[in-house]
Amino acid sequence: MTAEHVAGHVDAEPDGAGGGDVTAEDHRAGDHAADDDTGTGDARGEPERSDSLKTFGAVVQAFRRRAGLTQEEWAPRSGYAVSTCAAIEQGRRFPPRQFVERAEAEFDAFGTLREAAKHLSRQPGLASWFRQWAKLETRARSLYTYECRVVPGLLQTEAYARAVMRAVPPMPTDEQLDQRVAARMDRQELLHRKEPVNLSFIIEQAVLERRTGGDEVTAGLLDQLIECAGLYNVELQIMSLVQPEHAGTDGPLQLLETPEHQWFGYSEGQESGQFISDEKALSWLHMRYAKLRSQALTPVDSVSLLKRMRGAL
Repeated sequence: MTAEHVAGHVDAEPDGAGGGDVTAEDHRAGDHAADDDTGTGDARGEPERSDSLKTFGAVVQAFRRRAGLTQEEWAPRSGYAVSTCAAIEQGRRFPPRQFVERAEAEFDAFGTLREAAKHLSRQPGLASWFRQWAKLETRARSLYTYECRVVPGLLQTEAYARAVMRAVPPMPTDEQLDQRVAARMDRQELLHRKEPVNLSFIIEQAVLERRTGGDEVTAGLLDQLIECAGLYNVELQIMSLVQPEHAGTDGPLQLLETPEHQWFGYSEGQESGQFISDEKALSWLHMRYAKLRSQALTPVDSVSLLKRMRGAL
């Protein structure tokens, strides 16, 4: 979206959208590495573990030791890799809901872990400009996403996310990369939230044809997209390579509906992001997204294309 389309329409703290209580998977603007969907980094500082995550990790470790288990013994019972279990105990990874429930049962934790998990702050990993949007994303009723650069973060595999993040300078350290990937994977809980979110994705075919990370990574990504397209709350459409009339030439866009039926928009570029709450600007974004939906392949045809692409690898 061009600057003249959104000039004067960017709100840092819209009424009813969280106001000054803006956190997200990243906090402390300017002090954390970025993790927008494109994987671009921020050299201004390295992400820090939040106190709540470190405390939760220490409690999990105490219960594990009380149960007489090493991390290597606990990992297969948890359903997660040893590296993931270690990252959670170190406060570097937000614990998935399934991890918490299995730990609660295996360690006979008296509800301690389940209650503690409710108060975790997912600070590390996201760009400062993404904070408010990520806060709203966790409670959204509807989320519409058009992408022409990369596969949206909510649909990425871990391997694809790593490939994207490694491709964009400056190169992250191994620890930064792990933190950013973990934050992105944690966001995907939104796909399976108990109160389902109405999710619509429109992705350019060219993004998939690029084969970021190589054939093996692309195969895994295509499998993931086909699986996600089968979720009852997800509508996935592919914009074909040849599309003479295209409503998305101003770039990627996102639209989000809150539980209060308010709509907000988000647009992202190089080292920046714009939060949009002006009604006129939002009306434009809705018109563009509706046009994109009509121009893209239908959900059924999109899945057929994904399967043909997968078979060709």
